[in-house]
Amino acid sequence: MASSRRRLVCLRSGIWSVLFYCVSSHLRDVLGETAESCDRLRLGQFLCKDPKIDEATQEPENCRDTRAWVECLPAPNISCRLPNGTEFRFSGEEVGFNKTIPCRNVSGYSYKVAVALSLFLGWLGADRFYLGYPALGLLKFCTVGFCGIGTLIDFVLIAMQIVGPADGSNYIVDYYGARLTRLSIDNQTYRKPHLSL
Repeated sequence: MASSRRRLVCLRSGIWSVLFYCVSSHLRDVLGETAESCDRLRLGQFLCKDPKIDEATQEPENCRDTRAWVECLPAPNISCRLPNGTEFRFSGEEVGFNKTIPCRNVSGYSYKVAVALSLFLGWLGADRFYLGYPALGLLKFCTVGFCGIGTLIDFVLIAMQIVGPADGSNYIVDYYGARLTRLSIDNQTYRKPHLSL
């Protein structure tokens, strides 16, 4: 009877010591933990504002070198470290950090105008003159759009945004419009191996 009581006391003291260790280690982790940097918050812990769009270029107003900045607001009751190192608890109204978004280099060539010129005056080479290719425009003018075949090919290439302005810039396309992104394969692209049957 005494040995079973001793075992029960040992078991209770063991359970209490394990419980105490778990609670103390958890409190040490919670109280000793420093907040993450605000720009490392996970998706759903912040909301970024829409960029201000320039009416003329249809790109963000602060677009520089294919990057623009937008303000992001951490969610209410999120604590994070500001860039100056101070920890701050947000209410959902304060700007916590800026995030970069991609933007495009445009220089005044409209996608809608290029497609319209290609469709209606492509046989005269007006589309190529507009985009800054005067030699091809003159060749299309002299050959009446390569007897119509060049006009059709140019219309498809311009509509698919494969042929762009000669200066290397992008078309002006509505910010929420029909933009196309080219997919390309190079030596860094992952290729799924074919399974042999």
